[in-house]
Amino acid sequence: MRPMLVIGLGHFGKNLALKLVEMGNEVMAVDKDEELVSKIVPFVTRAQIGDCMEIEVLRSLGVSNFDVCFVCISDNFQSSLEITSLLKELGARYVVSKTDRDIQAKFLRIIGADDIIYPERDMAQRTAIKYSIANAFEYYELTPEYAILEILVPENWVGKSIRTLNVRTNHNINIIGIKHNEQLTPMTDPDYPLIRGEHLIVAGSKHDLLSMVDKG
Repeated sequence: MRPMLVIGLGHFGKNLALKLVEMGNEVMAVDKDEELVSKIVPFVTRAQIGDCMEIEVLRSLGVSNFDVCFVCISDNFQSSLEITSLLKELGARYVVSKTDRDIQAKFLRIIGADDIIYPERDMAQRTAIKYSIANAFEYYELTPEYAILEILVPENWVGKSIRTLNVRTNHNINIIGIKHNEQLTPMTDPDYPLIRGEHLIVAGSKHDLLSMVDKG
């Protein structure tokens, strides 16, 4: 369980806070909008109304006590920039700032952001890839080059094992798990015969994943 601070409870910030709680973290949520704060109070560890553009508000939160501070201001880049800077000034351990533009990311990093997230861009890319590939269910980008893809077992793989298919050599990917009836099992047996209707969790470069899917 890790202590997390989420500043800004718009659509992204609210859902981030809820997911962090769901994953077992202690979450402090802050926004200057009383209505947004009141709606999330029942679901997070603590919630507070406050304008984080004011250094005294941030100081009162004890930002250095949180493992990660998320700046999720979506409608005012100047606010995002200043809050990120103030967090670092006050000794925040790790600051993650939200943006959707590369030029904004550049300035956020200059003033101290440890990481940048692009939720709209990343979701657009994930959605485009997911719906461009037949029988694809989920797509997770690990880096700009590498990803994890959940796919249906290809018809010409049914009944064959990973060893027989020689997946790593022929496709340059790794099958890391099998999903059956929503239950995920790590792939540890190279002689396991693949079953029609199961989902495979495969990892590799985006180029190799897409090439493998195209080949079927």
